Amino acid sequence: MIAFSLLTLVAGSAVHAQRGERLRQWFAERARQADANAPQVAPGQTFSYGEDPAQRLVFWPAQGSQGKAPLILFVHGGGWQRGSKDNATGRWKPAHFTAGHYAFASIDYRLVPQATVEQQAADIASALRAVIDRADALGIDRRRIVVMGHSAGAHLVALVGTDERYLRAAGLSFADLAGVIPIDGAAYDVPAQLRGGPQIMQPTYHQAFGKDPVRQRALSPTFQAGSPNARDFLLLHVQRQDGAAQSEELAEALRKGGSRVRIEGFEGQGLLGHLEINRRLGDPDYPATAVVDAWLAEIFGRRP
Repeated sequence: MIAFSLLTLVAGSAVHAQRGERLRQWFAERARQADANAPQVAPGQTFSYGEDPAQRLVFWPAQGSQGKAPLILFVHGGGWQRGSKDNATGRWKPAHFTAGHYAFASIDYRLVPQATVEQQAADIASALRAVIDRADALGIDRRRIVVMGHSAGAHLVALVGTDERYLRAAGLSFADLAGVIPIDGAAYDVPAQLRGGPQIMQPTYHQAFGKDPVRQRALSPTFQAGSPNARDFLLLHVQRQDGAAQSEELAEALRKGGSRVRIEGFEGQGLLGHLEINRRLGDPDYPATAVVDAWLAEIFGRRP
């Protein structure tokens, strides 16, 4: 009986592994198709913003910009545990935004469990400090910087945009952010995700945020969104139930805190939609691109 149970377990695990591999291959093919028509962009300039090997960023200058260019600083996703600027930035963004006369940078940051979420937020602030310190050499306008992040990166940029302690530790403040663009995050309210989020994500959330409810709230942008915050937010989401609901709740909290907020939803279901909005942002045929372009033009067009 025990032998039969073990054989059943092994067989079930093998089937699960095969399904997982087929799913990974399917997503990889969809990603390849999404990237197939992306314009080529020259390699960016890579430099460190800290002593850890993970504390690195790649920078692309604006194309054809007259004077100092605004900057978009991108933070990748990956469940706080994985991902990198090399595989989770998306191929459309650097080419599209630099062609629009913006500089673009994408960062790596330390990952859980070797680092805490608090340290990850500090890494974003440190990366921002590093590019500001190099503003003249990089040809960027330090008064016009937007931080953008997808998935876990959306949570992190929202956290930096609502809890000023991370910026202050790097010698900065909310005044150094022209705006924040969180893309399809679903952990703006961490306790809510731990109570009712997808079961498949529970181990990820528990590893990142632990069991202490005080810490969970401290790492929740929705609970940190009392005044002051960064002054402008553009929240993007697809039609994932938890992501859409959490984006709406964060938008309401930010408005109460005095920030200007625009929230936009786009077609796309489940994991595929979640990945597509990141992969295709910057593709002129993807609807979110025009929304981001118009918002950036408005934000960067304002006087500091």
